[in-house]
Amino acid sequence: MARERLPGRGCCALRRCLLAAALLLGLRLCAELQRAGPQPPALSSPPGQAPRPPGSHLQPAPGQRRGASRRQVTYVRSGRRAPARGGRSGTPEPGCCALRGRPRRKIACDHMSTDSLATASNPTKKPWSVCLDDRFGLVHQIRVKQCRLYSLGLGSDDTHFEVGMANNGCEVHRFDPSVKSAHVLESERLWYHRLSIDWRDPHPAVAAQKPYSNTRKLGTILNEFGHHKIDVLKADLESAEWKVLENLILEDVLEQIGQLIFEIHLHWPGFEVSGSDSSVVRFWYSLLKELELQDFRLFHSYKDLSKPQLFLKKDIFNASSCYTLGWVNTRWK
Repeated sequence: MARERLPGRGCCALRRCLLAAALLLGLRLCAELQRAGPQPPALSSPPGQAPRPPGSHLQPAPGQRRGASRRQVTYVRSGRRAPARGGRSGTPEPGCCALRGRPRRKIACDHMSTDSLATASNPTKKPWSVCLDDRFGLVHQIRVKQCRLYSLGLGSDDTHFEVGMANNGCEVHRFDPSVKSAHVLESERLWYHRLSIDWRDPHPAVAAQKPYSNTRKLGTILNEFGHHKIDVLKADLESAEWKVLENLILEDVLEQIGQLIFEIHLHWPGFEVSGSDSSVVRFWYSLLKELELQDFRLFHSYKDLSKPQLFLKKDIFNASSCYTLGWVNTRWK
C-alpha cells in the first residue's frame, strides 16, 4: 500500500529551501561588501544648490530644523590644499584618519611667561603661559598697550593670570556666568562679564523671551563688543572646550586669534560629544589637526598630575585627565 503524504510536509520543505537560499544570498552580499570596503556616504545638496566639495566641513546648517537627523560626532575636515612639491600641483590635505608621517613637534618659544606655574605647595595655580617672542607680535601689542585677552571660565577663583596680564598693559575681558553684575570694571584694564561662551547661540524663541540671555557664541560676542581680534584666548570650560573649539574652526573665528591657551579634559568625551572611543579620539584629533592646518603651532604643554589618571573613563598609567596646551598663530601680526 502506498504511503499517504502528510499534509503540509511539502510546504515545510519549500519554506526551508527558501530560508536557506535567503541566508546564502545574505552571506554572499556580506562577503562582497567586505571585499569592496566601506564607502563614504554621499553628501546631498539642497535642490538648486551646487554639490558640496569633498573637503567641506561636515556640519549641519545653522537653520536646520529641530528633530532633523545630524551627526553626533562631527569630523572637521579642511578644504585647504597642501603646498606643491617638486613642480607638482597641490593635492587636498588628507582627512583626520588618513594622516601620514609624524605629527609636527612643538615650536621653540624663547621667551615664555610662566609666572603662574603650579607647585606642590600651591596646586590651584595653573600654568597659563603665553609666548612673548618678537616674531609673533604679542610682546609688541603689550608694549603699545593694545593687547586684548579673552578669558573663558566656569566659576574658577584663580584670576592670577588675568590680573597679571592686565597689569602688563592688556585689556582683559573675563567671561563667567557666576559674576553677580552684567558688566564689572574690576580695575583699569580688567572687565568681568556675566556671560557664558557656548558653541551655539540661544534658540530664537528662547532669545525672544529672554533678550538678555547670558549665553553666546564667541563670534557673536566679538560682534556685540565691536572687537575684531583677540591677542590671547584662554579657556577653562570643564569639558565644553571641544565643542567651543569646533565652533571657532567651523565659523572661521580662529583667524581673529593670536594665541590659544586651553585646558583640555580627556576623562570623558565632553558635552554633546558621543560615539565609540575611537570615534571620539578621531574627533578630538581632527580639531587639533585643523589648528595645525590653520598655522597654529603648539608651544607649551603641561600635564596636571594632580588629576586622576583617566582617559575616556579608563585608568591609564602615567597619564592625566587634564592637560594645559598653548598654541601660537604663526601668521599673527
